This record gives sequence, structure tokens and C-alpha cells, in this order.
Amino acid sequence: MSTTTATTPLPPAPTSALNASRTLATAARVLRQLRHDPRTIALMLLVPCVMLLLLRYVFDGSPRIFDNIGASLLGIFPLITMFLVTSIATLRERTSGTLERLFAMPLGKADFIAGYALAFGTLAIIQSALATALALWGLGLDVTGSPWLLLLVALLDALLGTALGLFVSAFAASEFQAVQFMPAVIFPQILLCGLFTARDNMHPVLEAISDVLPMSYAVDGMNEVLKHTDMTATFVRDALIVAGCALLVLGLGAATLRRRTQ
Repeated sequence: MSTTTATTPLPPAPTSALNASRTLATAARVLRQLRHDPRTIALMLLVPCVMLLLLRYVFDGSPRIFDNIGASLLGIFPLITMFLVTSIATLRERTSGTLERLFAMPLGKADFIAGYALAFGTLAIIQSALATALALWGLGLDVTGSPWLLLLVALLDALLGTALGLFVSAFAASEFQAVQFMPAVIFPQILLCGLFTARDNMHPVLEAISDVLPMSYAVDGMNEVLKHTDMTATFVRDALIVAGCALLVLGLGAATLRRRTQ
């Protein structure tokens, strides 16, 4: 008489191919969750505006200083807030077991990353539009070029922050550790991006490092809008580099995404 051993079927492994319907479903789920978290929405949408407002009146007696650095910070502030929110939200999905349950369904890593990028990218558009409108028409930021180009770079910076947040969340074991990645990932870029001094005035080693940091090209792109009325070849190069870095980091995030934090 033969006997058979019952085995529990394993959950399907996450697929690598991107599926549009699963991606949209993931993005919709994230947006529904955020709708019930007003503090996170306030952090993403209002904090960059508040920081720009504060900066404007810090330099109330020297409006030219605000004109010189305001555009650069218009890109940096959204990047910082999107990095923080995305890294913490993604880590929370993993530590709570939500990611484990999602991957038990036919949801691939690419679907998860793309869905999160789409959801936070939607908020990034709103965030960048609010901050750009406030800076230009509320605070009197004087730019030579088109406001739409300024908005484009701000949006690319916010998307880059989203991508970096998704990526570093794979290496954090707690929300506190996710926040700790900010000094390691964001602060060096702020110091070396050319905000405080021209990059060619830095030590050659630091200048070489700044040449491979995406925030450097975001600041360069903002400066192109400040100085030129038309879209320049340098602006196109800077925008493509920032967009390319965001896509590259999203790919790395999908490759390093784990089901559960050990």
C-alpha cells in the first residue's frame, strides 16, 4: 500500500515582469493609505513650502540672496521630504508583514516598486507645483527662464528622493535606522552640490565626488533656469542625468527589495 506525503504549497515567487494592472493597484492602495494619514500628507506637501517661506524672510533684508539660492533649495527640499517619507513607508510595509502577504500573491518586485514610485510620484507632482508656485508668485523668486522648467527640475528631484527612499529602505531594520540614512545619503550631496560654493572651487577630490552625485546636476539645472531665458543644452543634460539616476536607483531598489526585515 503506497503512502503519499502531503506538502503545503509554497507561495509563488515574485515575478520580475512589470504588470500595468498590478502596478496601478499597488499605487491606488498606497494612495488610499496615505489619505488616512494627514500628518504624512502635511509633511510631504506643506513642509517644503514652509521651509521656503522661512528662508525668504531669513534673508528679508537681502532678497538677492534668496534669488540666488531659492531655486536650488526648491529642488532640495522636496528631495529630502520624499526620501524620508518613502523610506519609512516602505520599511513599514516590510516590518508589518504587508510585503510578505503581497508577495504571496502574483505581485512582483517590479510591480511593487513601480506602484510605490507612481503613488509617491503623484504626490511629488502636487508638492513640486505648490512649492514652485509659492516661490515664484508668493515669495517673488526672480528667475530668467520658464517657470515650467523650474517645476520640471523640482519634480525630478522629488522623484529622485522617492527612488533613494525606496532603495535605502532595504538596508534598514527599523524606522529609526531609515532616518539615520539621511546623513549618509542626503547631507553629503547638499554640501557638495554647489549650493554653498561653486563646485570648481572645491578641493579636486571633492569636486570629482560631486561630479557623480545627482543632486549636483539638479542644482546645475536650477541655475540654468535662473540665468537663461531658453532651454539650454546644459539644462537638458542635467535633467536627463537626474532622471536617469532616479530610474537607476529604482532598478536597484527592485533588485534589493526583501520580503521581510531580518
